[in-house]
Amino acid sequence: MANKAFGVITSAGGNFHVEGLHDYRPIGAFSFLGRYRVIDFPISNMSNSGIDQIQVYVSSRPRSIAEHIGTGRHYNINSKRGKLQLLFTQINNPQSIYNNNIAGFYENMEIIERMHLPYVVIAPSYMVYKQDYSRLLDEHVESAADVTLLYHRVSDARDAYIGCSVLNLNKQKGVLSVTQNMGTAKEKNIFMDTYVMSRDMFIDLVNQARAQSSAYTLTDIVSVKCDELDVRGVAHRGTFAAISSLNDYYNANLGLLDLDRADDLFRSNWPIYTRTTNACPTKYFDTANVKKSMIANGCLIEGTVENSIIGRDVHIRKGAVVRDSIVLAYSDIGEGVTIEKTVVDKWAKIIHAGDIRGTEEHPGYVRRNDRI
Repeated sequence: MANKAFGVITSAGGNFHVEGLHDYRPIGAFSFLGRYRVIDFPISNMSNSGIDQIQVYVSSRPRSIAEHIGTGRHYNINSKRGKLQLLFTQINNPQSIYNNNIAGFYENMEIIERMHLPYVVIAPSYMVYKQDYSRLLDEHVESAADVTLLYHRVSDARDAYIGCSVLNLNKQKGVLSVTQNMGTAKEKNIFMDTYVMSRDMFIDLVNQARAQSSAYTLTDIVSVKCDELDVRGVAHRGTFAAISSLNDYYNANLGLLDLDRADDLFRSNWPIYTRTTNACPTKYFDTANVKKSMIANGCLIEGTVENSIIGRDVHIRKGAVVRDSIVLAYSDIGEGVTIEKTVVDKWAKIIHAGDIRGTEEHPGYVRRNDRI
């Protein structure tokens, strides 16, 4: 059934700002687990589900996304009929209320209308999860719903997922409304910004949203139409992370150092595709001490790494200690330096500072290309 749908991947829009990291690239381009980018997960889900006509909408700073996606062939998309398109909006300010997914869809409506497939699956580029969209599409068609929304039931909504959308459901899993999580209750149905609907319904909702308000998002118009349309919720099971803050990014990465959670997300029959690079294996020196960490290729490890994620071509020098941290590619951690509960961005050189420490609630951040 998935061969009857095209895929749409949206950006996070202006609702979220991830401190530091977001200044240089959209959330979809964030490094994840030292090897992937966040956008690899929705694209891989679509590829594994048999969807090979995919539109990726970019609302700001497109260079890193464009470089990573390239032709899209590394996502195992059908080489003859498959197509992955990057589509843009004219509004470059990522924090503008007008820079939303409806604006992106409306500006590219001609391309959407040309799609000959009868259904569309829409997924976000700022969430990490595994989902078979072909099954979700089958369930949508069998239910005869107008719109199907994917959600994840959480028990920590008072402290996490702040600002994310919430589905309010009746006993039959019908969606009564879509509201925002304000941290008022522990248990919530977090909307995963994932929709299934007909292509014609999608076009109609975009046009109606545009007519009603320039600030409307697709979620806004679906919520408004809940009284008129048959909107259903489908529960997602398994590992799920929404990256809407630096703390979310930090926890989503380090949480996957738990082997049970990682095993749930990464399965041999459901590969997560990414752009690969040619690099030497990581070299561990006699002075290295590594525990419970993920380390990408090309690194030089002379110091101590504990419960951390290290990106490609990072140098951890003798006597350095990296603990409970994320160090992105090409960074250099100098001799005797201690990094704890901190995100170190690409190409940073920490050579003079003795200690850099954040907290679990507020991880530290070292800027890209910074020298400390």
